[in-house]
Amino acid sequence: MSSTLSPSVPEQRSTRGNAGSNNYRHLKIRVRDAGLLGRRKGHYLGTTIVLALLFGGAVTGFVLLGDSWFQLLIAAAVGILLTQFAFLTHEASHRQILTSGPANDRIGRFLANIVVGISYQWWMNKHSKHHAMPNTIGKDPDIEWDTISFQTEDAQRQKGFLKWITERQGYLFFPLLTLEGINLHFRSMAYLFTGDKVKGRGKEITSIAIRLSVYVAVLFIFLPAGIAAAFLGVQLAVFGVYMGASFAPNHKGMPMIPKESRIDFFSRQVLTSRNVMARSAFGNRILSHVFGGLNYQVEHHLFPSMPRANLAGVSKIVRDYCHELKVPYTVTSVTQSYAQVITYLNKVGLSARDPFDCPMVSEYRPH
Repeated sequence: MSSTLSPSVPEQRSTRGNAGSNNYRHLKIRVRDAGLLGRRKGHYLGTTIVLALLFGGAVTGFVLLGDSWFQLLIAAAVGILLTQFAFLTHEASHRQILTSGPANDRIGRFLANIVVGISYQWWMNKHSKHHAMPNTIGKDPDIEWDTISFQTEDAQRQKGFLKWITERQGYLFFPLLTLEGINLHFRSMAYLFTGDKVKGRGKEITSIAIRLSVYVAVLFIFLPAGIAAAFLGVQLAVFGVYMGASFAPNHKGMPMIPKESRIDFFSRQVLTSRNVMARSAFGNRILSHVFGGLNYQVEHHLFPSMPRANLAGVSKIVRDYCHELKVPYTVTSVTQSYAQVITYLNKVGLSARDPFDCPMVSEYRPH
């Protein structure tokens, strides 16, 4: 497997005008001719039924276990299942499930607000900006500072305890993800209260507030306070780690694009995305379920409305096409992707360090 890790997009890949747009148009024709642009309603119906049955099993286990610390196993299962429902929300937001945009929005809003407990409009706003300008400085919200610094300038601005975290952020990345579940809930609600022109603001605030309140109430009514608090903590930690571990390998450590750089859609999406693949077709099918199709990140960014089940089929077409055009197509294993993310974050974090942090050099620091 090959890998690519560079700080910025090579100038020779920044194509302009008709050449760049034609590259994508020709690729889309190949994908269309292969019959891979259609919806896969049966796939999503089957996936939803399986997740609903598994969630029902978790609820049954919760009721049967009662006052027991084994409830923490149920909490972990709920964290995993909520992440899987979040994947379906992500796919609905991209119009992957049904043909109708409003119908997809209704599914996405129900899954986000009622099932997962986050704002659908917040996700749509943030994620749409990311897809339009992935890894583009000043335009992609996913590379803005949020405890973790993805850019050297952000790392160098940190002070005190945040500076200490930044200097070690690669190694602390997964431990910090245990707090990401809380962060997602908080940021989505903050957006609903402070964002400008939020569609359906009142309905989303009401539905999320009811969902979160009922969930917490059920835990503390049916479980002792200690177990209930631990259940909530484990569920949120698993949810945060799973979400972060699924989205981080896609772009972190891939080339950054300067804010004013002009680059065609095809090159922008391919150069900034990383696929996570196994060594066999069966392994890739497993990864597709585990990552909600996000392991085919290059294809997802090129064809965001393409159903998850079609991404494996289009990946060979895209890879061959990139080879023809001599455009780097990045593929890594799961472990390689995480290693690259950690290496990149540590590299950025080191830029926050004071050159006098070295004990030997500190002896010569002016007093």
